[in-house]
Amino acid sequence: MGKERQFVVNERGEKVAVVISIEEYEKILEELEDLEAIREYEEAKASGETAVPFDEAIARIERNRK
Repeated sequence: MGKERQFVVNERGEKVAVVISIEEYEKILEELEDLEAIREYEEAKASGETAVPFDEAIARIERNRK
């Protein structure tokens, strides 16, 4: 991400927005999603709750839908 940035400024010359490529935007979104998943994993791990195997969790969800 060493590219030069373009900024949008207001009437006082203050930076109020940044212009980036779609590719860079999508990369940033992917990285944010990864960080959110890590944060959620850490929270779940710290909760002390017992983990449920994926297949069992799906079976429970399916049973509750009926």
